Amino acid sequence: MKFTASREALLKPLQAVIGVVERRQTMPILSNVLLIAKDGQLGVTATDLEVELVAQVEVEAESDGEITVSGRKLLDICRALPEGSTIAVSLSGEKLTVRSGRSKFNLVTLPAAEFPVIEDIKAGQTITVSQASLGRLIEKTHFSMAQQDVRYYLNGMLLETSGKYLRSVATDGHRLALCQVALSAGDFEQQQVIVPRKGVLELQRLLSGEGDLNIELGSNHIRIQLAGIRFTSKLIDGRFPEYERVIPKQSSNELKADRGEFKNALQRTAILSNEKYRGIRLVIRDSGVVLQAHNPEQEEAEEELSVEYSGEDIEIGFNVNYLLDALGAVEGDDVTVSVQDSNSSCLIRQPGNEDCTFVVMPMRL
Repeated sequence: MKFTASREALLKPLQAVIGVVERRQTMPILSNVLLIAKDGQLGVTATDLEVELVAQVEVEAESDGEITVSGRKLLDICRALPEGSTIAVSLSGEKLTVRSGRSKFNLVTLPAAEFPVIEDIKAGQTITVSQASLGRLIEKTHFSMAQQDVRYYLNGMLLETSGKYLRSVATDGHRLALCQVALSAGDFEQQQVIVPRKGVLELQRLLSGEGDLNIELGSNHIRIQLAGIRFTSKLIDGRFPEYERVIPKQSSNELKADRGEFKNALQRTAILSNEKYRGIRLVIRDSGVVLQAHNPEQEEAEEELSVEYSGEDIEIGFNVNYLLDALGAVEGDDVTVSVQDSNSSCLIRQPGNEDCTFVVMPMRL
């Protein structure tokens, strides 16, 4: 294997895939990237056995070949070389030599045959959607994913095809976020897949927001082809909760507030909330909303907020971080908060837009 490329051309695929290369690996091969030079193209593959990224770049190849080498070391070498420099890479025996100007690096390799590659994912259906739409689905829901819940199926995001819609849902058991986009082509069969947390965050990093992409849904994998990058992730094998049962019905107890003012008032009040539980009380009346917080040091915060409200008087407690996350994801200047009573979850939406829904469970204070 022997090829040359500019520093910038080589940096691009390495930076695209390095996110899935773990620093501490049980298998040494997983800290390596797979390099495949063929027909003037260089393929760079990285995997952690859950998520696989493959990036392609054009190079001037003298001879084809494949090998694996430390991903971080190769990336650091390319970063450290001067801008605009040309890099020559050649394989001799078990060493990969990287040359540029007066610099020369010899890197240890491992055989390409040992590198675990996900081949055909046996896709059941393929969905075409814009990068902007998929990016929006992730942005509006990813913050509600659980992190290390024993209910492993919550440590990811549900992607659901249903008729003409693609829907994303995430919940950690205390809150839920749902967003949907209309698909322009076809009537799709209903299918649910759970993409693991790491795959969701890696995909969010890769999306540029321009052009369309294809989502291939298999029984065990999801594969997405972006410009020059192929993303493949294992799916979480589990049954996602019946999320529609958790979403409360619209209530007559609905307040309408300026989103920015509400968010700022919550942030100020939260300063004196309990640092561990982050509880905040909302006292909702016709005259407006009073936000209250206190902590074990006997400190208290209170803030009054003008809102439109004509329902029953309600006192209800919430985790302020969950409210702030939901308000941050709502689009537009106004927000509606609908609540049945002091023991029921609240429903947060942008007025007149039902594509995105946020549910936050109450907490006892």
